Amino acid sequence: MKSKSPVAIVTAASQGLGAACAKELRARGYKLVLQSSSGRAATLAKKLGGIGLKGSVADPRHLKDVVEAAMDSYGRIDAVLNNTGHVAGGGIPSQGPGYNPGRKGRLLELSDAERSNGLDMIVLNVVRMSRLVTPIMRKQGGGAILNMSSFAGREPSPAYPLGACLRMALAGFAKLYADRYARDNIRMNNILPGFIENWPMAAELRRQVPMGRSGTVAEVAKTAAFLLAADSGYITGQNILVDGGLTRGT
Repeated sequence: MKSKSPVAIVTAASQGLGAACAKELRARGYKLVLQSSSGRAATLAKKLGGIGLKGSVADPRHLKDVVEAAMDSYGRIDAVLNNTGHVAGGGIPSQGPGYNPGRKGRLLELSDAERSNGLDMIVLNVVRMSRLVTPIMRKQGGGAILNMSSFAGREPSPAYPLGACLRMALAGFAKLYADRYARDNIRMNNILPGFIENWPMAAELRRQVPMGRSGTVAEVAKTAAFLLAADSGYITGQNILVDGGLTRGT
């Protein structure tokens, strides 16, 4: 039976930005299908009245499982948030989780395996999900896809030697996809958070942000929900920064 409510898929939804986006979408009336590698998405989905699956965004079979669960249960897919974790090769330079000073800036010392794994997580997961949901969205008359990226995808930093390169590749794919499928009323955008409160932030970094603070997960989640909703129906192929003015590029 086809749901009368819009349906959203959110990957890596067990905590942080993924969970915040899932909660915001539910508050706006979406039915949810959530995925996480830990399995905690199932717990959140139960609280939100949705469906939760355990799986990896880097495994095409698991992505297919998510799409099939959405269609079997709700009969439609209106929105997809491709969220993922962090790749090798640096993290927030604050001694926080994921920070690896031994890797910072060592562009040529990342292994081929690390690069391949990063490609699966950041770019190919979006390509694979797009292959699955595009025919569905075309048939139903449209939809929206949003990819969780990073400000480093707009302004590369040696602190993120792998992630920055891959997120710039993601920006290229999103623009080409948006151009191709705009005629089918399917939109794709990237959202580029800066330093967000769920990551520790050193004082010297905070001083670089014109707003003088970290962003909140709620600010990112509300922006994401807007970009997936009909209210943003004329926005596609864009990289939307949510970084407090940190990025200097136009």
